[in-house]
Amino acid sequence: MAMNDSINILNSAYLAVEYIDSFLPDNPLQQPFKNAWNYMLDNYTKFQIATWGSLIVHEVSYFLLCVPGFVFQFIPYMQKYKIQQDKPETWEKQWKCFKTLLFNHFFIQLPLICGTYYFTEYFNIPYEWEEMPRWYVLVAQCFGCAVIEDAWHYFLHRLLHHKRIYKYIHKVHHEFVSPFGMQAEYAHPLETLILGAGFFIGIVVFCNHVVLLWAWVICRLMETIDVHSGYDVPLNPLHLVPFYAGARFHDFHHMNFIGNYASTFTWWDRIFGTDSQFIAYKEKEKKQQLITKK
Repeated sequence: MAMNDSINILNSAYLAVEYIDSFLPDNPLQQPFKNAWNYMLDNYTKFQIATWGSLIVHEVSYFLLCVPGFVFQFIPYMQKYKIQQDKPETWEKQWKCFKTLLFNHFFIQLPLICGTYYFTEYFNIPYEWEEMPRWYVLVAQCFGCAVIEDAWHYFLHRLLHHKRIYKYIHKVHHEFVSPFGMQAEYAHPLETLILGAGFFIGIVVFCNHVVLLWAWVICRLMETIDVHSGYDVPLNPLHLVPFYAGARFHDFHHMNFIGNYASTFTWWDRIFGTDSQFIAYKEKEKKQQLITKK
């Protein structure tokens, strides 16, 4: 009975969104996007699309999303939004991070990306434009992927902090006490595999078109680069996402090497009490701000 009720609620929600969508104006970018997508299908094989397309989406998205945080360090006005103001970025650290990223991207992640084509073939995942899900379905699927990945990340990330294994794997990621956006994927190769596995679980559950692979890549990179940015910028649209953790939440983890283990949301840390030190820190910060105002 409960299952049927849940299905009815989801169907009703889907119909409601579909009804609202019918009143929205046509997206002016839809036709150019359709033309580009069909051009890609006509001129490249599925293997090329799945492999090199996925690599390009990842690399371009990653470094473009890193640009704002990189530029902020040169803008004096933005320094008031930097969380750890006493620990500015250095060229030496950023260059070291960049070199490690290139190694991880091309020697760890690229071999995994090469399996994308075989994954889509095995599960018979379509590439055609006509099979592409509507935007609201894609948004819901990305949110579902984020919920699944967040659960995986919380428990495995917390395990990587165990004193017997921390220094062998996860310590690499914590080399930078004050994180910056490009450092999001700076990690030991084993950590890239262990925590990265959570990314693929949602794909196995939800994927009904190759576009979800790319949409989820962009969403996941947007989130992880934001929480590692080191800047708590106001009017951040990601804060509209329910229970979103944000940069201040994750920056505290890098600052203290404990607590706030989840990647995207706050509920697992709230349930297990691993955000207690962060909550106490925020209360103390609020009191200090009130004293300063007086």
